[in-house]
Amino acid sequence: MVSLILGLILFISLHLTRELGLRSGLVDRCGSENTYKSAYSILALLGLSLIIWGMASAPFILLWQTKFELRYISHILMIPAFILIIAGNTPMSHLRTHVRNPMLAGVTFWGIAHLWSNGDLASVLLFGAMAAWAGFKFVSLGLKHSAQENQHSPQLFWDIIAVAAGLIAYTLTSQYHGQLFGVGLEYV
Repeated sequence: MVSLILGLILFISLHLTRELGLRSGLVDRCGSENTYKSAYSILALLGLSLIIWGMASAPFILLWQTKFELRYISHILMIPAFILIIAGNTPMSHLRTHVRNPMLAGVTFWGIAHLWSNGDLASVLLFGAMAAWAGFKFVSLGLKHSAQENQHSPQLFWDIIAVAAGLIAYTLTSQYHGQLFGVGLEYV
């Protein structure tokens, strides 16, 4: 459990350097933007590795029992999560224009969906921390960038790609969730 907590602290704190006003000072300390990005990437991967290892080795400590009949809500929340995460990684789409940062919105949906279905301590730590981080960062970036205009006009093509790829990713992940993450999914 300690490695999970350390990984979350490392990963999330790295992703909040701009909001905490530390980024420019860290870039100066590193000597260049590229050195900073390299160190950032290595530390983020270390944090992610600690999170994965921590989740795999965490003891199962049940905090609450989720109602099996209501787990379908997680599936419903995961559909927009996948679509938004993919929209955040495509060129300018209408989703990207109107949601501002669809990737963070998608991670927030992902965290909430998994909190809904998982009542053990490790899951609450992981999904709660990631949903809180993504939600905070989504609001923070939305406030900072609300006045900025996009230089590129959105194209419906990229929305279609995001929806289609999101639905495919959702279907494949749902189907192979047990093989990928060790927890099979039940459909009600």
